[in-house]
Amino acid sequence: MASEKKSNKNTKNAVVKQTDPEQRQKALAAALAQIEKQFGKGSIMKLGQTENLDIEAVSTGSIGLDMALGIGGLPMGRIVEIFGPESSGKTTLTLSTVAQAQKTGKTCAFIDAEHALDPVYAQKLGVNTDDLLISQPDNGEQALEICDALVRSGAVDVIIVDSVAALTPKAEIEGDMGDSHMGLQARLMSQALRKLTANIKTTNCLVIFINQIRMKIGVMFGNPETTTGGNALKFYSSVRLDIRRSGVVKDGDNIIGSETKVKVVKNKVAPPFREVNFDIMYGEGIARINELLILAEKQGFIKKSGAWFSYEGEKIGQGKNNAIKWLAEHPEITTKIEAELRDLFMKNPNSILAPSPKKGKKGKEKDVEEVEETEEIEEIEEFEDDVEELDADADDFNEDEEEL
Repeated sequence: MASEKKSNKNTKNAVVKQTDPEQRQKALAAALAQIEKQFGKGSIMKLGQTENLDIEAVSTGSIGLDMALGIGGLPMGRIVEIFGPESSGKTTLTLSTVAQAQKTGKTCAFIDAEHALDPVYAQKLGVNTDDLLISQPDNGEQALEICDALVRSGAVDVIIVDSVAALTPKAEIEGDMGDSHMGLQARLMSQALRKLTANIKTTNCLVIFINQIRMKIGVMFGNPETTTGGNALKFYSSVRLDIRRSGVVKDGDNIIGSETKVKVVKNKVAPPFREVNFDIMYGEGIARINELLILAEKQGFIKKSGAWFSYEGEKIGQGKNNAIKWLAEHPEITTKIEAELRDLFMKNPNSILAPSPKKGKKGKEKDVEEVEETEEIEEIEEFEDDVEELDADADDFNEDEEEL
């Protein structure tokens, strides 16, 4: 009797493949109802039925970078990693993002593990330091616990962790100099990110980790560079930005800024591997108006004739510096042009991110096919000239041979 009951129980709980369409729908409805009853309403749904399919974004302060990211900025509810060499503009870019977030009424926090945040410089970049939450933790565990508490509160929109390399495990701080602590930081980051990820999505909080670059030992082929804190952050990040200093900005003999290149090496919300260049001016931050002028001229919103720049038929300045000065004095025009650029980008993302067309001798723009055709013709002409020279040399040789 007992064996019969056990057999009936096993038959009842057996997993059966449903082949009849009607039975499949009933079985799916029963499974969904059970999941919602056990885990709550909204725990499972069809992707098209989600309330908000569009990802909210926070501007970085660079128009070109916002467009390169594909959604107009850094995605809310995600983890972002910004890494690069020293003095490449990592902290400047994150503080610029904080300033833009504060303009839209968002609450921001800065976890300064490096203990190196300059409030005066932050103010120059547009950050409202009176409203910015700041923490300078003693060790890595404390920093990540604070980050977790801020995320769980649901009241903080943007959190910056500067930097992963400075998240020193407590055991390493309490140990002696020279002690080996293999993998402690990597395990700490892996555990923290496992806890943070779900809550970050639930509270729609943007968490930005700044990271440093190290060199792998003994790498003969490939890129020897790597980031600190293990591989967990690379996997959990929705966006990874590689920021580098590509040159300097000069005013005469004085260096007043740095040319910066940012590559989107990972992007889960838009196509990756886009690159953008902009200037960072010392003491001022990202040269936003300069970048706006370049993009607006490229798209034809601002015309250039000789040294003069004009907007809607009105001359705005002779030379680039005067045009930038005019745009700075007319913020309403700047806002209008930026909105037009963003609208154009949303309709056709590749139009703004594509390289500028080459110009002919008279300054007229040529499309790619015309340029390639011209280059092919030039190569053929050069080849024909070489053949003629060889023929002439052969004739001279034959004449010399006849004389001999």
